[in-house]
Amino acid sequence: MGYIDDAFTNLKHNLEITQTEQNLAKARHEAIRDFVRSHWDLADDFLTGSYRRDTKTKKLRDIDIFVVLDVNGSQAGFRDQAPIQVINALETLLRQKWSAAARDGMAVVIPYGPDDEVMSIDVVPAFKRDDGGYYIPNPSAGDWIATNPKRHHELSIAKNADCDGKYVPFVKMVKGINRELGEPVSPSFLLEVMAQSLVKPPIGRYQDEIVLFLATAAERIGDEWPDPAGLGGDVNAVMNATQKLTAANALNQARAIAERAVDLEDEGQERAAYDEWKQLFGNRMTKP
Repeated sequence: MGYIDDAFTNLKHNLEITQTEQNLAKARHEAIRDFVRSHWDLADDFLTGSYRRDTKTKKLRDIDIFVVLDVNGSQAGFRDQAPIQVINALETLLRQKWSAAARDGMAVVIPYGPDDEVMSIDVVPAFKRDDGGYYIPNPSAGDWIATNPKRHHELSIAKNADCDGKYVPFVKMVKGINRELGEPVSPSFLLEVMAQSLVKPPIGRYQDEIVLFLATAAERIGDEWPDPAGLGGDVNAVMNATQKLTAANALNQARAIAERAVDLEDEGQERAAYDEWKQLFGNRMTKP
């Protein structure tokens, strides 16, 4: 193991959620789920998103909860109403206990503060589909969209197993780069969808895999990247042509830095290589 290999070992550790952070997140999301369950008739409630898939980068922002309304319960009528109605009702409910709760797109967000280890939790109302997926409200379009986050989780587990446990840390790394760049790739889930396709086992050194991924992602970010569960539309549909071009340029700039870092490492200039990687990972990259 060389100096840069050790630095990447530290990076992998620094991207992992600590037990203290897990305990705080658990206490908070369980309190929210218990509260909603005590007031609404739910068929299910569960964690979803990158926190559930263990691909969340720190700090913990937008931990996602699905609250699945019972189709035979008191809130069943929301399914036949405009989606904003269920969002408004959930916001009103959550504000009884969390006064800062506010609707944001298809979720109601409970914020905890920018300096908090758990910055916010998103609560998404849903109805179960007959095929095992879910309908969630899409107020901006005035309709309901299909998704299956449990299938996303299953695919992530399978891919990680195929890659001997290196896929999840790799995804955290590329998402960490995206965050350091100012998040030009949106949503960050797009990076996971791309990695599902582009990363092939066995995964080699993280350094080399990052260079390859950034180069290919920059070239193909304008492609269609459909929902891996086969329900929703293209994951990158929220980005317009200008945003995709901006993201491609940012990924190419990151790729150039990563290539320079690998070249310096190959030349034995490991301290200089570390400084290049530090540009992409910030304070998450610490010296061995």
